[in-house]
Amino acid sequence: MNRTLQSLILVSSLALVQGCAALGKSNSFTLTADLPPDFAYVASVYYVPAKGQTCTVPRADNRVPQFNREWRTEYKPDAQIEIRRTRKGCELVVDHVELQLNAIYGPDRSDFGRDWAQVAVREELPDEHKGTFNDAGESEFSGQCQWLFRTIGPHRYITKILDCKKMDADGEVLKARPFAAYTLDELPGKTVKMKINLADEERPGWGDTWVKVPGGWKRCMGKGFEDQRGYCNGNYTDFSTFRMPDGRSCTIYPGCTEDKEVTP
Repeated sequence: MNRTLQSLILVSSLALVQGCAALGKSNSFTLTADLPPDFAYVASVYYVPAKGQTCTVPRADNRVPQFNREWRTEYKPDAQIEIRRTRKGCELVVDHVELQLNAIYGPDRSDFGRDWAQVAVREELPDEHKGTFNDAGESEFSGQCQWLFRTIGPHRYITKILDCKKMDADGEVLKARPFAAYTLDELPGKTVKMKINLADEERPGWGDTWVKVPGGWKRCMGKGFEDQRGYCNGNYTDFSTFRMPDGRSCTIYPGCTEDKEVTP
């Protein structure tokens, strides 16, 4: 092989490597998260045919990539999201990333709450709905999660529901779940961060079941321990004990400053 041919092959190889590197950089964005302790997210990425495509791809050939599926043991805050891909000759683009927010509150495997957030991706968006990026190529959207507590079972064990809402730029909590939207052409090489705060106080899952007292909340007795709903119905003097996730018997939530045995 002569020297000229060797040089041409070397140049072509370098160009191919550089082109692939550039493609890799320009065909993905980084999703990351700043979450409270004991929180983790699972990201599921959904793809649709690109604009102008008339093809369709069966779900079996357009599987949904997932990040942090084993979130309890193998959680990583960063995920590299591919923007465009081809399946069965059909050009696909990312449509949205579904974000499952998981938070642990107790020792048992079932002691966790879950809610959802989403990143949407579109060909075009009105300016007021677009995410914004700083000079470093980073964009952040925010939310706040709050624990809603209730009791279940004849011993009234505490269980919790996770309720997450979007926060605006002024820190106001809105009614919708955490959400952000971007266009396809602004995402390559960028970083999108989901920042979630945890509300300082928990609140009852629904009204007229607990009474606010100094130091926390007391659980209305209702008709007795067999009464699973246990509404107060105007009786704000008769309260029941309840069990914390760790098994303690308490009369005030969440401090559990008065321990008593449950005698249903």
